[in-house]
Amino acid sequence: MLMQAIDSYLAVRRAGGFDLFEREGVLRSFARFANERKESHVRTQSAIDWARLGSSPPQWDRRIKEVIRFARHVHAEDPQHEVPSQAIFGHFPRPQRTPFIYSDADLRRLLEEAFRLMPLGSIRPQTYGTLFSLLAASGLRISEAIALRIDDVSKDGLVIRNTKFRKSRLVPLHPTADAGLEKFLVHRTKVGGTATEVFVTEGGRPLRYRTVCGVFHRLLLKIGLRPRPSGPNPRIHDLRHRFAVRALENCPAGRTRIHQHMLALSTYLGHANIADTYWYLRATPQLLLDVAQASESFAEGAAR
Repeated sequence: MLMQAIDSYLAVRRAGGFDLFEREGVLRSFARFANERKESHVRTQSAIDWARLGSSPPQWDRRIKEVIRFARHVHAEDPQHEVPSQAIFGHFPRPQRTPFIYSDADLRRLLEEAFRLMPLGSIRPQTYGTLFSLLAASGLRISEAIALRIDDVSKDGLVIRNTKFRKSRLVPLHPTADAGLEKFLVHRTKVGGTATEVFVTEGGRPLRYRTVCGVFHRLLLKIGLRPRPSGPNPRIHDLRHRFAVRALENCPAGRTRIHQHMLALSTYLGHANIADTYWYLRATPQLLLDVAQASESFAEGAAR
């Protein structure tokens, strides 16, 4: 009975545009656990016992919160389902990783090495050089970039379809980025093949995420950006962080214009919540200094 209720719950959530692949596995695990106890409804004690099978208290918390969301849904139709308390294991805020912000020199060396990838004269160096350039110039997620199709490149920008949070958006490009992409597409047409993706291998097959990350990390090692014993390690996703930080550092002055800039950046990046964009204000000393100076000016004005 629980498994059927989970099927119904997942169908409703997916109809609303949610991608629940990981959550589905978690909930089905709980259903199997409850079934072994001959339980057909959510029971708080069983939810706690199952959650504690996780490897750490934060994971216990994440597991039981999945059950709580499900329990609230099914309790509305069947009050026999119990809804566990939200604070059973305390509060464990999700840790946010400190991004590595590539300097202009880091980025320049990275792209130069990408365009020198072997075999020279093939599509490979053009593919990776253009891909990493696009990530840095647009703030796209790597998954969005490698999923781009030729038809998604328009005169108004890139059409990003059904991405994270099942949202679609239009991403305008700077004229230099647009020109670089158009130049690459000339090379891309010579590859042929049946793939409709913008970025493909020498054989005309779509790029795989793991392969792209492997190439990226080898380039980092080649230019001397190695993992550090302390502090953030550079990742491909940090190209997106760099774009966001540089956009905020160039934010226009004036409270109203700052709000407009933040909203535009949040929409451009495809964030579901503007709070995710505000998080970047803590990413660099320069942004923290700007926030501190703005706060100080505001406090001095209020004191007068």
